[in-house]
Amino acid sequence: MKKNLIGELTIMKQLNIKPNFSALSREYGIDRHTIKKYYDQGGIKRKLMKRSSFCDNYHEEILDLLSSPEVSYRAAYEFLRFKYSSNTFTLTYSGFRSHCLRNHLREKAMTIENVHVRFETPPGKQLQLDWKEDLHIETVNGETLHFHLLVCTLGYSRFHTFVYSKTKTTEDFIRCLIETLKMIGGLPKEILTDNMSAIVHISSNGSRKKYPIILQLEKDLGIEINLCKPRTPQTKGKDESANRFVNWLKAYDKRIKDLQELFEVLDNLNKRVNEEINQTTKVPPLTLFKKEKEYLTSLPNKLLLENYVVNVSTQKVPTTLLVNYLGKGYSVPKRAIGKSVKLVPIDNMLYIYLSTELLCTHILSQDVFNYQKEHYLEALRTRLKDHDNDDIEKMAEENLRLLKKVGG
Repeated sequence: MKKNLIGELTIMKQLNIKPNFSALSREYGIDRHTIKKYYDQGGIKRKLMKRSSFCDNYHEEILDLLSSPEVSYRAAYEFLRFKYSSNTFTLTYSGFRSHCLRNHLREKAMTIENVHVRFETPPGKQLQLDWKEDLHIETVNGETLHFHLLVCTLGYSRFHTFVYSKTKTTEDFIRCLIETLKMIGGLPKEILTDNMSAIVHISSNGSRKKYPIILQLEKDLGIEINLCKPRTPQTKGKDESANRFVNWLKAYDKRIKDLQELFEVLDNLNKRVNEEINQTTKVPPLTLFKKEKEYLTSLPNKLLLENYVVNVSTQKVPTTLLVNYLGKGYSVPKRAIGKSVKLVPIDNMLYIYLSTELLCTHILSQDVFNYQKEHYLEALRTRLKDHDNDDIEKMAEENLRLLKKVGG
């Protein structure tokens, strides 16, 4: 039937006869608009050209990402978005997911959770928090990075923060909480968490008692840390729901260089999750946070907060890029020259902050000079603008090798 129609249209086209599309539609049972398209194209049904897309070009990398059953579609998409963050990356998540489904890539099974009713909190009232424990990511060099995240969520806006910690001691909890409060720029009326061992001691008869330093922290902040009933995670469900964003990190397994790159990924995670439209509020958390921030009370004296973090020192960064800790020099990025940074030692690591931004981390060392290669290269490129990149790389490697011998 269609062949007869196309043949008739071809003849009409050649004889320059305008068809009666409505009559042909009744005769052949085909929509008149479709028939007109056939006629305009010379009686031939046009074949659509398949357009190349980002997904087509990176299909093998997508397959590799999804080869792990722990990596969801969303985790894979966010990994690619972070890796190819140039202006050329315009792929939407729905387009990425459609590609995966169209090509029969693994589809994640839905899990059914216990039902619980939602509850809402007014702006500025509540900050929910919890540890995301025992996370690990393997680097491209085979080193396994073990860590925890303190995941915090403001109840009204669903504004999330993720703060790295090597361990989960009481001191770690206080440091991560203070960093979170600085990130959100104020204090809620209450904090809600579970019975984590960093906050409370639970005796054999089930009674709970907060540690003295936690009670003092509550007094200094002027807010109470409320504890959920045991085995009721839904009480702080908004924070529990934030854990799904932590699962995006699984896509970076065996794909990052070192701890510093992990911090860059976490910084990106903090930004991205608050730009995503929330399924309940239908707006990004960042939008509602601008309103909620007005209801937060001011942070207490800066010195009071820093007294809770032991051995913190503040130094002005010299032109050598090296700040001093226990007689050893540790490098920071060039942009910190002339600015005051905070040095926070925890376990065998040194965390260096510019205001609330984590600039970099170093493993505590017995070497006199501890330059990170990217810091050293950045400084050399500024001084040797006329030199070839390869020459600067070789010079940096040689100088760093010689510096390692100093004081050795």
